[in-house]
Formats: sequence, structure tokens, C-alpha cells
Amino acid sequence: QVQLVESGGGSVQAGGSLRLSCAASGYTYRYYCMGWFRQIPGKEREKVATIYIGSGSTWYADSVKGRFAISQDNAKNTLYLQMNNLTPEDTAMYYCARASFGSYCAALRFTYWGQGTQVTVSS
Repeated sequence: QVQLVESGGGSVQAGGSLRLSCAASGYTYRYYCMGWFRQIPGKEREKVATIYIGSGSTWYADSVKGRFAISQDNAKNTLYLQMNNLTPEDTAMYYCARASFGSYCAALRFTYWGQGTQVTVSS
């Protein structure tokens, strides 16, 4: 069965950096889109970044462009989110997710989710 396990969250001061990891298992890793999402209590979940594992094609939300970088390690079946120049507005629970089969991430539904990792940025 598909399992996604996030790690790497924590507390950091504004301007700092964190790297989130998501270990994937239970399926053939390279044929899917994967993404990072975040959610603040009481607000809608926001898609932060996506990547098609097969090609490495990426997409970023405007709010994180130039500061966050999504990447992958096929040998380790692991997804990463490097977050730089963090601001208090980046404080949220961050989730790793896998989409249904396909390569056009924008059109796919994300159906598998990790448990989330908390990121807290103080000013």
C-alpha cells in the first residue's frame, strides 16, 4: 500500500531555512506527480509545489517562487522541499501527496497523503 512519511519540520526564525523530506513506498515511484501542500487551521489547503517524477518538471505557487525548491531522489524514493528565506506567513502544516497516474500534474487529483509536518516561522 502507498505510504508517504514526511519529516524535517520544525521552528525557525524569519529568514531561515528548512528542508522537508517525504519518503514514499508501496508503488513504482517514478510514474507519478508528487506535491507539497500546506494548511493553516481554518483555511483552505494550499498547493505549494509539484513535480512529475518521470521528467522532473516542476510547478510553484507564486507565494513561494524563488524561495522554495522541490526535488527528488529516485534512488531513495524521497521527495524534498527546500525552503529558504522563510517568513511567518509560511507557518503551516506541510503535507506530501501523490497524484493519480499521469504526467500533467495540474490536471491530476492528489489521492494519497502523508501525516504532515509542522513548520513554524517566528518573526
